[in-house]
Amino acid sequence: MTTTERPPARAYPFSPFDGLRLDPAYARLRATEPVSRVRLPYGGEEAWLATRHEDVRLVLSDPRFSRAAAGGHDEPRMMPHPPNAGTLNLDPPEHTRLRRFVAKAFTARGIESLRPRTAEIADELVDDLCRQGAPADLVEHFGVPMPVRVICEMLGVPFADHDRFRIWSEAVVSSTSLSGEQIEEYLGALMEYMADLVAKRRAAPADDLISAMVRARDEHDRLSEYELVDLAAGLLAAGHETTVTQIPNFVYVLLTEADAYRRLCDDPTLVPAAVEELMRFVPLVAGTVFARYATEDVTLGGVLVRAGEAVVVSLSSANRDERVFPEPDRLDFHRRSNPQLGFGHGIHHCFGAQLARMELQVALETLVRRLPGLRLAAPEAELRWKTGMLVRGVAALPVAW
Repeated sequence: MTTTERPPARAYPFSPFDGLRLDPAYARLRATEPVSRVRLPYGGEEAWLATRHEDVRLVLSDPRFSRAAAGGHDEPRMMPHPPNAGTLNLDPPEHTRLRRFVAKAFTARGIESLRPRTAEIADELVDDLCRQGAPADLVEHFGVPMPVRVICEMLGVPFADHDRFRIWSEAVVSSTSLSGEQIEEYLGALMEYMADLVAKRRAAPADDLISAMVRARDEHDRLSEYELVDLAAGLLAAGHETTVTQIPNFVYVLLTEADAYRRLCDDPTLVPAAVEELMRFVPLVAGTVFARYATEDVTLGGVLVRAGEAVVVSLSSANRDERVFPEPDRLDFHRRSNPQLGFGHGIHHCFGAQLARMELQVALETLVRRLPGLRLAAPEAELRWKTGMLVRGVAALPVAW
């Protein structure tokens, strides 16, 4: 039966973002009210929140739910300012045109060719970690520099500039950690930096992705100069920001869940499955982002979503759906099926998913091989967590080995 009644909206998100615990309210909603009304901290409109795996997939893949339509609304959101999301703000055919432009660089074969160099970088960082000695911050000395170096080499961005663009990239994942003025300043600085790098690669091409993008733009004129610079800036920021957060998150979970790290040390062949399971298990997104708008009346999870109404999804809740994942709150490296949605779904599925998977696999493979005695060097209660961000993560992870 389809419900047309509009129930009162709950305040959303449901809990603070420190730690990686998923609020039990999601399980209650999946059981009794899988599509519910919520009010986010900012924006002038309420939204429907989808919490079940099936409904989340539908919202993310059905063309009746439009991301581009949000441009005409004061959309419900986690931050005071509208999200600056590049291609994530687009629908086909514009989204298809821009996504196709960079898709060739992120094929499974292309990313796999980067694995040996990524492993070299990871080993070099562990060498540095061992020379420094314990205790050490795994975020600063491993979690941050590894994906940053990989994306720099892939794009052709000087790693020596990482201190600058790491600061600017926070604008992409900030909810309240930065003011609107700071976000505008940082995004402007990132765009200016990338425009200068594009000009340098146009004058002196190299064997990197930015040079290839410049060549394709100049020879085939498939996108404007602004679109080229915006895409390149987005690749630099998004190409490392979430992986920087997930590497220490994964290690934290492995070191705090019973024998999880030891299991990978004893059998490193489990690492690829462990990465998929950790993508499912870790509630990375702090709430939700990027509302979609119904372009016509749609029945979703037993309720009628009317044309023009906003829908948001919880990937973290979908990844704990009992209907899809038996014992969803247990970390299980031997799941027969794991259709996790950690990288999204549908046309906005993360095009860097293969790169992130490879980096996360290499990171864990290197750590369990080189540091089998890895352990936390501080009580869990004393760990610092990122605040005011769209993603959850430890700000520092003191470890010993």
